[in-house]
Amino acid sequence: MGGLLLNLLKTRALLFGWYSFLGCEMLSAKYRTNKRDVLAVLPKRRPESHKGDYGRLLIVGGGSRYVGAPALAGLAALRSGVDLAIIAAPEKTAWTINSFSPDLITVKLPCRDLESSAFSELWGELERSTAVVVGPGVGTLAKTRDAVIEFARALREKYPNLPALFDADGLKALASEKGLAQGMPWVMTPHAGELKLLTGSDFPSDLRGRVAQVKLAAQGLGCVVLLKSHVDIIASAAGDVKLNYTGNPGMTVGGTGDVLAGIVGTFLAQEAEPFKAAVAGAWACGRAGDLCLREKGYEFVASDLIDKLPDVFREVRGKR
Repeated sequence: MGGLLLNLLKTRALLFGWYSFLGCEMLSAKYRTNKRDVLAVLPKRRPESHKGDYGRLLIVGGGSRYVGAPALAGLAALRSGVDLAIIAAPEKTAWTINSFSPDLITVKLPCRDLESSAFSELWGELERSTAVVVGPGVGTLAKTRDAVIEFARALREKYPNLPALFDADGLKALASEKGLAQGMPWVMTPHAGELKLLTGSDFPSDLRGRVAQVKLAAQGLGCVVLLKSHVDIIASAAGDVKLNYTGNPGMTVGGTGDVLAGIVGTFLAQEAEPFKAAVAGAWACGRAGDLCLREKGYEFVASDLIDKLPDVFREVRGKR
């Protein structure tokens, strides 16, 4: 009798443990990104479409040191389906970007590195844009940091409904003016070090702690936060959370964050909600990286991701 009771207790314990495991897996699956998140933000293409119907993305970036970053963002945006990718960059940088691809349009700002005095060239572009990406390659000069803050203030005051993504050095500039993002349709795309700048808190090493930290950051900033990591964490100010498991260690190569900015920027420009745009962009960028890994091993570069984006979107649409 005692042996039977012991066996029953063991069976019950095993079943409880198994059901608990299944519960955890189901909970995990609920919060995982997947290709349906991408399909949900892809616009349907009408036969009578015109140029500009699928987004006009303005990218403010580049400087005397970093030329390639805004170009990668712009090319990624075009490969993600945006109609127009316009890069506003310091004049010399903009001319160099034009030499990369005839598909990129540039606005040549009269400066060597981004500064507020050059913004008179931007206001007209903002009027025509459906979203803006700020930060790829702008650098960390004091005048550039001040210019980014001034630009963010202008977005808040004059274009409160225009979706925006802040990345890289553009994101770092806002660390001293965190309140600017409050309630805005903005996405921040930090890595762990940049998130610490934004929050002032050390970053947990465990996933559960990281999720909690990103949720707090999104609520504190008042906008969407996409943490770039081996497991991307996307959180909204309202408390929504998604985890993205696509991607691989080959994506530590420089420029992958710029590609991500261009993808998310495209979805924003096509009127996807900021949280959904960030979720879809994280999955698509990581999936492109996984296709690169399959073909090239870990030795791929950011521009390889861009080349794989059409394959990603064909997969999402169920086409080969």
